[in-house]
Amino acid sequence: MKAVKYIITVGVIILVAYHSVYFKKLDEVKAVLSAKEFNAPAYAQKYWSDKLIPNLGKAIEITRLSALLLSDPTKTFDNYSHALGIGNLRYFLVRGRGQIESVNEDDVTVLMEGDSSKRTIIIATEYIFGNAVRDATGAININEFENTMDFNNVSAEINKIIRERVLPPFKKQAHKGILIEFTGAIELNKEHLDLQNIEVLPVEIKLMNER
Repeated sequence: MKAVKYIITVGVIILVAYHSVYFKKLDEVKAVLSAKEFNAPAYAQKYWSDKLIPNLGKAIEITRLSALLLSDPTKTFDNYSHALGIGNLRYFLVRGRGQIESVNEDDVTVLMEGDSSKRTIIIATEYIFGNAVRDATGAININEFENTMDFNNVSAEINKIIRERVLPPFKKQAHKGILIEFTGAIELNKEHLDLQNIEVLPVEIKLMNER
């Protein structure tokens, strides 16, 4: 009798296990995984063409931004900056016009036009990294992303576009004395505000006639 119960119990276990396990073809599994993979280059390109470039007209003139930050930094950060996280780092979309003062190994120094204080800013030409260009427009919703890796990969791909498309023609023609117009993103710290060493990650640069 015990033997019969044992056989029945084993049979039930086998039957349940059989219906609990199923197999899929490897190609089907790969197809599902591939469909779920985030395409950071495609997302970055769409952001660049559909959200970033159309919003360049909203960039604030950088000398005006500096003046506003000196007079009322809290209000200026609230009105003109964006950030997708909590913290002191904020990002601005800016534009400006000035004369190239020096072409350096990693950047270009520009003397801003119409600034009585003879203010200079830096256009980064070598080390393009961080989230400034991704976040400066405020046009990306972090809830679109399933994980932080995908989100950070978007920044990397946007910065790659700058390195590969924006900077090569500029670096090839840039030299001291030439007048340029630029639009780009900057990062500023609310608690440790430094307006003497502003670095712009360029999105668009136009070389004008020499002065």
